[in-house]
Amino acid sequence: MLFALFVISLIVAAIHLFRDTHPRTSSRIAEIILLWLLVILVGVGGVLTFVAHTVYADTTAASIGWPAGNPFQTEVAVANLAIGVLGILCYWLREQFWLATVIGCAVWLLGDAVVHIHQIIVADNWAPNNAGPALYTDIAIPLILITLLVIARRHARSQAGARVG
Repeated sequence: MLFALFVISLIVAAIHLFRDTHPRTSSRIAEIILLWLLVILVGVGGVLTFVAHTVYADTTAASIGWPAGNPFQTEVAVANLAIGVLGILCYWLREQFWLATVIGCAVWLLGDAVVHIHQIIVADNWAPNNAGPALYTDIAIPLILITLLVIARRHARSQAGARVG
């Protein structure tokens, strides 16, 4: 699911860039890609993961190697919903809100990656959504978001400095 949302985010960003009238600087490209990754991958992805952990709780638990009926799964669902709502709000709220959303998402996903790795080592949990794509995306997504945010902000700072001087 996350890979599909990643691809959809890039397709929407490409359409946005095609229609965009601003100069295509590296920071502008990073900003537009970051926008759609935050809204679609983080936002819609968080909401869909909430649904997976609630509506399809037993199937989702099994795919991670968790026992069915674990009440902590509901807490995980609500945390995913919270991050998802932040991601969707990035469409309307910019500036520091994006920074806070990227930080929150990075802490969440990198923390998940640590738990996945711990479960592999301690519990020999090689379930597909513990040791497979979930582990890789929990590491890759924060790195991509942070990199794009840095690139987008770097140009914004240099532009602000040029106007002041």
